[in-house]
Amino acid sequence: MKLKLDITPDLAAMMAAEIKAGERAVTTATREAGTGLKTAWRGQITGAGLGQRLARTIRSEQYPKGRASLSAAALVWSKAPVIIGAHDTGPLIRSRDGFWLAIPTPAAGKSTRGGRITPGEWERRSGLRLRFVYRRTGPSLLVAEGRLNNRGRAVASRSKTGRGLATVPIFLLVPQVRLPKRLDLARDARTAQEALPGTIVAKWVAGKFE
Repeated sequence: MKLKLDITPDLAAMMAAEIKAGERAVTTATREAGTGLKTAWRGQITGAGLGQRLARTIRSEQYPKGRASLSAAALVWSKAPVIIGAHDTGPLIRSRDGFWLAIPTPAAGKSTRGGRITPGEWERRSGLRLRFVYRRTGPSLLVAEGRLNNRGRAVASRSKTGRGLATVPIFLLVPQVRLPKRLDLARDARTAQEALPGTIVAKWVAGKFE
């Protein structure tokens, strides 16, 4: 006697199809989570007034590339990690040499190389000497004897009589300064992580993948 057992539907085929559905669900949900986190971080940066240029340093990438996987992962990062990290943590900044941090006033202008101008560069550019003024309360100063031009910048006075000459604060001197915390990137990362399992299940059950 011969017995023949046919299983309908094909269980092996069903299992294979279910695995493929799971791979697509995990991959799609992970990609959306990474893209959403990138958008959220960029929104935080522009909302904090740090500009579109810094916001565009936030990037996202999907792994593995080019195929679906139950082990799919998304990486979100910044191409300017030091700047982003500083605004995310609010670090305490001290002078490298252990003395003063020189913070330029509007009268100092900007560096020709971009960013904040240093006392040495300012003296070379203006031709004026800076003078240290100690104050017991409030920050000490680096001042110069000059005049303010129509843009509010301190320049050398051309007057032979001293007309318009004034003592202009060029730099504020402080021993340290704490950069204000302007971002909370971990908050958005937690939100994305907590939402991911539910998104995977919803896509797996519905069978809707992009």
